[in-house]
Amino acid sequence: MPKMPRVSKAALAKVVTAAVKRKAPAKHKLAEEFPSGEILFDVAKGQWKLGPVIGKGGFGLIYLATDDLRAPVDKHAQYVVKIEPIDNGPLFCELHFYQRAAKIEMIDSWVQERRLRYLGVPKYIGTGRHEKNGRTYRFMVIQRFSTDLQKLFVKSQTFLPRTVMALGLRMIDALEYLHENEYIHADIKAANMLLGYKGAKIAQDEVYLVDYGLAFRYSVDGKHKEYKEDPRKAHDGTIEFTSRDAHKGVCPSRRGDFEILGYCMLQWLCGRLPWEDNLSDPDYVRDSKIKYMRNIPSLLKACFPGRDHPDAISSYLSLVVKLDYDEKPDYKQLRKILLDGLHKMGCKDEWKLHLPPSGTISTTPIITKVQRKRKSPLPQDDSGEPSFVPPKQRKTTSKVVRSPVPAVMTSPRRRKVASPGKTKPPKTLSNGQIDLSSVSWAARSPSADVKKTKSATGPKRTPTKRRVKRSRKPEMDAAIQTTPGLKRNR
Repeated sequence: MPKMPRVSKAALAKVVTAAVKRKAPAKHKLAEEFPSGEILFDVAKGQWKLGPVIGKGGFGLIYLATDDLRAPVDKHAQYVVKIEPIDNGPLFCELHFYQRAAKIEMIDSWVQERRLRYLGVPKYIGTGRHEKNGRTYRFMVIQRFSTDLQKLFVKSQTFLPRTVMALGLRMIDALEYLHENEYIHADIKAANMLLGYKGAKIAQDEVYLVDYGLAFRYSVDGKHKEYKEDPRKAHDGTIEFTSRDAHKGVCPSRRGDFEILGYCMLQWLCGRLPWEDNLSDPDYVRDSKIKYMRNIPSLLKACFPGRDHPDAISSYLSLVVKLDYDEKPDYKQLRKILLDGLHKMGCKDEWKLHLPPSGTISTTPIITKVQRKRKSPLPQDDSGEPSFVPPKQRKTTSKVVRSPVPAVMTSPRRRKVASPGKTKPPKTLSNGQIDLSSVSWAARSPSADVKKTKSATGPKRTPTKRRVKRSRKPEMDAAIQTTPGLKRNR
């Protein structure tokens, strides 16, 4: 019997490791695109008519939809439908959150009890399954929203401090509701914040926290999840905003949500976080966050080099960093910090977001020539005062400027001279200039306002005047141009 070749322990260990190594999770399958007019039936036997695709993600597609089957789905539809193959997981996780914590009656009751204008959490409308070409799909119906804040942030680079404080207040409202219903969002960022959509118009002062694909139930029957680090789950979420707990693989918590929101507000204020220079290295990002959160002043100095920053963001981060893993945040105190920040800026309405509608913030109003000509109202700043004062306009008039010096002009319309009698024509000297002593006082008088010389008995057009008008000699033009009170013929 032949001898078996010897195998080193190192080689054997590699073989065993490869055998027991887990397979990588399969990529999510994309749903095929359904034609406009496709009808879906939810579990409550409601019918939904699909319109065009308005979004696409790793889980599937998003369609405009309506519950009115008689009319086509237009661009002003009030609902959207998310569809993915039933084997995929993100929509399944999101759907569980909506069914448990985002029912219409639950949100309406919360808003009424706390006297809010609205709550930035989408309302769950319906769900169901759909068969197409031998495949089964899961779908969910929610209310429609408008553009996301990331598009506005990319164009404007930063948000106004009052905008950041107002957005933070609305997110605190949403997070308090989620936490009271035992859920964590875990992926707060501008791309997951959408403006409202009402009556075919964008609701500029309403913002909603969406995308609950990473939503996590941190407490079951009142028992909080234990703090346990798991390297296999490390760095979950969006790398630049991920909490320190998530970097270590710890289950999401309430303090993690507020830490992520703090990073978002910080980026909106300064434009770039200190660790964004190397996002490809998760360990570097984690270590940077741990270092800076131990020393909040150093973090603010790195974000605002040589610049002032709102005191509210410093107070907010200082309060969040003191929270324990399973501690309930003081929502009232967090809200008060941002409210005080707004009041210091002179903002009284906390519900006004002051977002740039076009994605740009103009700091220098531009007054065009057309605006000056039409005397358009001047742009105003926040205090209601004009932010730009144009130079004084030069008055123009069709009247001849009166002067004690005689003005010899030609015009198709002629007036009578105020003094009676025939006006003597002025004499012309040998050098081509006019002899002022020969001009009658009536022609010099300011009351004459002469555009022509004409009397009741005299000719309609005097030879001297005719010669002045028709003269094309350069020396004559120069004499008229340089003589005070005379205007060059045109």
